[in-house]
Amino acid sequence: MRLYQRCTNFLAFILFFLGSYVGYSQLKIPSFFSDLMVLQQQETMPFYGYDLPNKAIELETSWGYAAVTKTNAKGYWNVTIKTPVGSFTSHSISIKGSTTIKLKDLLVGEVWLCSGQSNMEMAVGGRSNSPTIGSNEIILNSNNPHIRLLNSERNASVTPLEDIVGSWEVASPKSVEGFSAVGYLFGKKIFDQIKVPVGIIEAAWGGTRIEPWMPKEVVSQFSHVKMIDTLPEDFNKQKLPSFLYNAMIHPLTNYKIKGILWYQGETNRTNPKPYELMMKKLISSWREQWKIPELPFYFVQIAPYDYTLRKTPDINAALIREAQLNVAKSVDYTGMVVTSDVGDCLDIHPARKKEIADRLAYWALAKQYDVQGIQYVNPLYKSMKVEANSIRIFFDKSTADKSSGLSSFGEEIVGFTIAGKNKRFYPAKVTINKDRTLTVYSAEVKKPVAVRYLFSSCFEGNLFNIAGLPVSPFRTDSWEE
Repeated sequence: MRLYQRCTNFLAFILFFLGSYVGYSQLKIPSFFSDLMVLQQQETMPFYGYDLPNKAIELETSWGYAAVTKTNAKGYWNVTIKTPVGSFTSHSISIKGSTTIKLKDLLVGEVWLCSGQSNMEMAVGGRSNSPTIGSNEIILNSNNPHIRLLNSERNASVTPLEDIVGSWEVASPKSVEGFSAVGYLFGKKIFDQIKVPVGIIEAAWGGTRIEPWMPKEVVSQFSHVKMIDTLPEDFNKQKLPSFLYNAMIHPLTNYKIKGILWYQGETNRTNPKPYELMMKKLISSWREQWKIPELPFYFVQIAPYDYTLRKTPDINAALIREAQLNVAKSVDYTGMVVTSDVGDCLDIHPARKKEIADRLAYWALAKQYDVQGIQYVNPLYKSMKVEANSIRIFFDKSTADKSSGLSSFGEEIVGFTIAGKNKRFYPAKVTINKDRTLTVYSAEVKKPVAVRYLFSSCFEGNLFNIAGLPVSPFRTDSWEE
């Protein structure tokens, strides 16, 4: 038995040794460097992989850029390539080492990363019993050789990885049906307007908190977070701090992108207090990892839904939205999409994904692609003033200027409440003033001190700017209860 065990152990060692050697025996590159990929235009980006130690590597692109290097003692090599102006020209890249890899049918254009939980992961084809409105027509008309999709498939890791699970695909009914609805529809909107190839990378996992998407050195700073050093085999691995960042985001941080789309927050409703700071830390850490301090980060405020159905206090979702609003107001190069008019109080996954994608695209088109004349910023609350038995509400001038007045489009404005010092809120009447302010009042409150708008979990807002972008939920008080 011992002899058998020794032979078995020796055989295992030999197989391990040979496996390790084979790992260096041929040229290898990450899976996202593949046929059909889209490269960010006019960028200098790393291109890297493994081969035999001390092996010469030659890289040549079809647009005339070439580089030569040699692998180090561990077989790693790294060069930088410069990408040309985006176009519909099909490109190729050849890498020669111990073997040769030729990447074909590459495009150069605009690349965006979309990440978050289930509302970002929710496919064009829908999710369980949650539909995406218009999905059949979207899928039917999705063939486009100049839109490419890459899904960083669900994965978790204790330590940062160098590669993802996934490969690039051309937009088609087959690939689009299972791809992020928000991500694809955003990409299509951008393509339709700028007529340059677009690549969308999806890295999302339903039901996840923000903590798993943050680097270990960042998320470990929060006192409520308990770090784990082993990867569990059960389905809860996606809930552990930094594990999704390690496996699904970190491998992509050397891949040049134009910006990030983020749709997450619902699962953090159980502990909303630290969310604002965590979101700020996530944004700054991702920008640091990509080495782009001004990397655009556009995100979606969580939609209306009756969270009491999931045994969560009604105010918790409002506090997450407030945290997101504060991030939008205080962090540069961010933009927030408001969803107060497109939610469903009985379904946590809103079906109207096109409106959400369009609103994200408005931000990118206005800020990154210099499209003039469109509105993209939702009206954001700025301040209040008590006037006798009413309160006047002021909005940030940059979000309610002359070209963006306020309107309920003929409907009676709903969703406002008003309170006196007793902190008891009553439904309020609202008047839109010519100076783009609001007057809020109620016969039940003679001496008002505070106003709230849609400050609960479930509602349907109907106050917009004149371009149809909804006013963000807000409150003028900071009461704990």
